[in-house]
Amino acid sequence: MKKTVAIIGGGPSALAAAAFLNMDQFDVAIYEKNKTLGRKFLVAGKGGFNLTHSEEIEQMISKYSESPILASALRSFTNDDFRDWLKSIGIPTFVGSSKRVYPEKGIKPIEVLNKIMAILEDNSVTIEYEKSWSGFNPDGTLLFESGETISADIVVFSLGGASWKVTGSDGTWLGAFSNQGIETVPFLPANCAYQVKWKDDFLQKAEGQPLKNIALQCDGKRCKGELVITNFGLEGNAIYALSSEIQAQLTQKGKAIVQLDLKPMMTLEAVTNKLMRSEAKTTEILKSTLNLSKTQIHLLKTTLTKDEFLSKSILADSIKQLPIQLESTAPIDEAISTTGGISMNAINENFELKTLNGSYCIGEMLDWNAPTGGYLLQACFSMGAYLARRLNEKK
Repeated sequence: MKKTVAIIGGGPSALAAAAFLNMDQFDVAIYEKNKTLGRKFLVAGKGGFNLTHSEEIEQMISKYSESPILASALRSFTNDDFRDWLKSIGIPTFVGSSKRVYPEKGIKPIEVLNKIMAILEDNSVTIEYEKSWSGFNPDGTLLFESGETISADIVVFSLGGASWKVTGSDGTWLGAFSNQGIETVPFLPANCAYQVKWKDDFLQKAEGQPLKNIALQCDGKRCKGELVITNFGLEGNAIYALSSEIQAQLTQKGKAIVQLDLKPMMTLEAVTNKLMRSEAKTTEILKSTLNLSKTQIHLLKTTLTKDEFLSKSILADSIKQLPIQLESTAPIDEAISTTGGISMNAINENFELKTLNGSYCIGEMLDWNAPTGGYLLQACFSMGAYLARRLNEKK
């Protein structure tokens, strides 16, 4: 007799689990609070649909917060495996100049979702819409807001994080697990903007402008990329990748310091030599000799005193290591992703809750972190595929 599987939530990890479960062994039903599946999946595609990243898998794993369980899932269903599977269902991909992986040009996010939905239909997966899970009954069965109670041989929770509430990913489910004695971690924004108290005259010149080809460092971790100066502060892939380090400082000290390198491909000695050898005015040296942008020059001027700016040694140090103080994160609902949720200590190597046999947690609802650029989606699919394969093997 087939076992019943109830998947709570309809995000990427849920879709992957349902797609890879053996339908000869299981009757699978997805319970989704919205009227459609994959709403966050579609929202993520609006800014350029990064399905995954093309770097070697061990290098890719190093970009995630340390977790042996997550690493096992990523090795089991790698970025190459993901691309091969997408191709098999009619979604060919290509590697962009940033080494991110996208659907071939002309393929929209909704088309990717529809292809996956077709797999679920072929697998006879039942989908129940507008079914909002509200917690556990005393006997451990699942309770929904409608008052309906559901039981299943296997329960897979894929409830998302706490950002982008409009997609249904609001994190309100956290208390239901805490009430069961399951270890949870408060949600915090990740891959988000950070507040900087810019001077008004600087914002008038620089708001909305990019800082390209820079590097950013926090607590020994260094990331190359880009930033954008906003009225609120800073955002962009370089700062997103430092979310864990920045959050730790904000939690411990109430503020965080990042070091900005405006010329990451040059050594301090090389920058110093260029400044010292030129007899032109300082601003002209920065523009013509060091090829700094107007925005970068404005940033140096607003950060340094006049005397510091005119001191070539101090200016060289600042070009290579300009301290910027971050005051806070953007609101959690504006974050691309979140940390927090179910503690990784609460699950075993198969993503099963240690204190709730037959119940599993996958996706962003677990406490892990990764930068943007395809890493988030890859991990969700890897966890879903990994869990499905382990369940298929389990007798």
